[in-house]
This record gives sequence, structure tokens and C-alpha cells, in this order.
Amino acid sequence: MLAGRLTQAALRFLDRIPWQKDSRQDAAHHRTGRRGEEDAYFYLRRHGYVMVARNFRTARHHGEIDLIGWDKDVLCFIEVKTRTTRDVKTAQASVDRDKRRALRRVVRDCLHSFPQQQFPQWRFDVVTVYYEKESPRPVFELFQNAALSS
Repeated sequence: MLAGRLTQAALRFLDRIPWQKDSRQDAAHHRTGRRGEEDAYFYLRRHGYVMVARNFRTARHHGEIDLIGWDKDVLCFIEVKTRTTRDVKTAQASVDRDKRRALRRVVRDCLHSFPQQQFPQWRFDVVTVYYEKESPRPVFELFQNAALSS
């Protein structure tokens, strides 16, 4: 338990190093989103995922994969959606057609880095993180094998 907390603290520290601007100047929803991605990272690790990348981008296409990890022998591309309320629109509903199209392009670029004969089995997951006032801890929902098509 202590080792996990030390690891989490070290990763939080290391994640702050590349940022040049003061995080207090960021909009509140950006801070909430980063917090949700970080909490989702550790949530997935607790559930057996082996995380290999965070905030993956390619030079060829616009878009970003929040997290990439292995769930047993399946490579998972994970979109994290964070909300402070469920009143307006659910988090998973915000992965709309345009977002799926952008993610599909980045996933394709990532998969092309593998040798053809070692092409992994893969899927797309969505993790929602809710920070609601009535709950002291975040509430997570994992949607495995969410469709990228349409």
C-alpha cells in the first residue's frame, strides 16, 4: 500500500516537470480532466491493466489517446471522460462521432508501428470519472470494447 502511494506521488511529481506554465492559470475543467485521467490510470492498474502510454499523440493526425495499456493480451486504447455532475450530459455520451473519428486515426497510426506479423489484438475502452459532491471518492465506470465505428 505504501509502495503504491509512493509510486503515485512520484508519477504526479514527474508529470508536472514538463509543464512550463503555472497550472493555477489553467481552466477548472482542464484541471478536473487531468485529475480524472490520473485517477483513471491508477483505477485501471488496480484492475489489472499494464499501462504503457499516457496522452499519446502522432505527428500525422490531430487527436490524443488518453491512456494505452494491456489488459492481459489485448492492447487497449482508453479515452477518459471526467465530469463533476451527471445533470447535463453523461461522460460516455461526449465521445461523439467527431471524437471517434479523430481517435480512430491516432489508433491506426499507433498500430502501424507494430510489425505486420505481430499485430496485436486491440480494443477501445472508455472510462468515465465522476467527482460528485455527495461522494468523497471518484466514481468510475469502465466501458470495454466501446465502438470506434460510425
